[in-house]
Amino acid sequence: MTVNKKLKVWQPLLFSLVLIAGMLLGYKLGDRAGNGKGLFSGNRKNPLQEALYLIRNHYVDSVNMDSIQGYAIQEMMDQLDPHSVYLPPVDLKEANEELSGNFEGIGVEFNLFRDTVHVVTVLPGGPSEKAGLKVGDQLLGVNDSSLTRKGFTVAGIKSLIRGPRGSEAVLDVLRDKKHIQVTVIRGRIPVPSVDAAYMIDKTTGYLKLTKFTETSYEEFMQSMETLQQSGMKSLVFDLRGNGGGFMNEAVDMADEFLDGDKLIVYTEGYNSKKREYRCKRPGLFEKGKLVLLVDELSASASEVLAGALQDWCRATIIGRRTFGKGLVQEQHQLHDGSAIRLTVARYYTPLGRSIQRPYEKGRKVYMEELWERFSNGEMSSADSVKSHNGNPYTTLCNDTLYGGGGITPGIFIPIDTSASLQKANRATVSADFNNFIYTYYLQHKNSIDKMKSPADFLQGYPGNDDLWRGLSGASLADSVPVTSFNTAEKEMVLLRLKGLLARYRWRNTGYYQVVNSADPMVLKALEVLK
Repeated sequence: MTVNKKLKVWQPLLFSLVLIAGMLLGYKLGDRAGNGKGLFSGNRKNPLQEALYLIRNHYVDSVNMDSIQGYAIQEMMDQLDPHSVYLPPVDLKEANEELSGNFEGIGVEFNLFRDTVHVVTVLPGGPSEKAGLKVGDQLLGVNDSSLTRKGFTVAGIKSLIRGPRGSEAVLDVLRDKKHIQVTVIRGRIPVPSVDAAYMIDKTTGYLKLTKFTETSYEEFMQSMETLQQSGMKSLVFDLRGNGGGFMNEAVDMADEFLDGDKLIVYTEGYNSKKREYRCKRPGLFEKGKLVLLVDELSASASEVLAGALQDWCRATIIGRRTFGKGLVQEQHQLHDGSAIRLTVARYYTPLGRSIQRPYEKGRKVYMEELWERFSNGEMSSADSVKSHNGNPYTTLCNDTLYGGGGITPGIFIPIDTSASLQKANRATVSADFNNFIYTYYLQHKNSIDKMKSPADFLQGYPGNDDLWRGLSGASLADSVPVTSFNTAEKEMVLLRLKGLLARYRWRNTGYYQVVNSADPMVLKALEVLK
């Protein structure tokens, strides 16, 4: 099979796969971190130190010793497991921000349309809202630095807009074809890990968690309490695409679903003694019906939570086999500002299952295992799902489970590889498509904003025909021609389009409330919860 064919059939996973890179660089699953001090004892030099000394003091040319040491450390990491990583100083701040749950900036989300920065979301209660920025504003400059240079990257724009809390960002803004100046006092901006929380019906709640950050448990509890106040008796907990994060956040969430002092997970390694994590308090949702949604990108802390609930027969797991990362990392700061995230233990589910899949054949084979699952039919057929390494384990409800290769759901939902979905995906990921949605929202903002809820918008918005006419007439140069779409393809695109419009109005909760109305896993979960 050629590379192009691989990419074509792999289309449904392209967005999710970018999370893998973040997973390899973004984990600190242990609940403590070293600072690089006290790690070594004695004054005896080793060959690596001697080699660095010789290069520094005797090499013919001047060399960048920081780079050489970085390469040496990275080479050592490459000889270990795939999740032990070296983070140079330039990468460490961003990697830590991913799991901190916040950053310092002005509080907007933006997109680049025709090389111009457009504000697409103003975070409620944030610095930009207080300063009067609006959706649709075009940012032309900040603090005398232009934002309109051709080829400017998103990273470059972020570096100019973000800054220390309390500092000023003087923005040159184009609004309704008029130039205005807006001064924003930067602040700490939360990055929610709960992407959506809403009631699907009168008694069923839905909660989408994208990662396990330092604030995830707090966000989870706030969402759960709100859902319960709305009458929730059953919950669909969506962990699809969740690459993990802090293990203790997953442990705390599991405690809300399990009673007594049940074992949630334990960790153990060659240099790390066995450590058990058990329930400590009465849980918020110990009795209600519970479904977990997982897929091949659900990893690490997601698997800790899913494994505990599956072992104790507390939840129905729906979806596809999870990633299979059962290794615990600790971060150790080095003296030059870099850090090592080192695997120190494996984690095991309450029954003793190791979720980690084999990595002895190297990182490349390890990462391509997802492609192997796809190509051998495992993601398309339940009959292709095999037990993976290790002995079978029997639960209290007489289910047989296996370790060594992720969490295998009790109910399998195949990945959609239809030609219709591939065409719809190609249309909806194009820059022109997103430009059309943004422009359409600005033109119809008043009518969309009058809709009371995403459900009302999905069922009652009268603009379906207008939407399709506008999309058909738009110039989608980097996409497939939507005028050639059949009925099924048109419905897929329209649903995605309405979901993205709902995101402008109600943020991510609006998006998921719209697209989940036709999501096979969510629909199966509702069937199970009846």
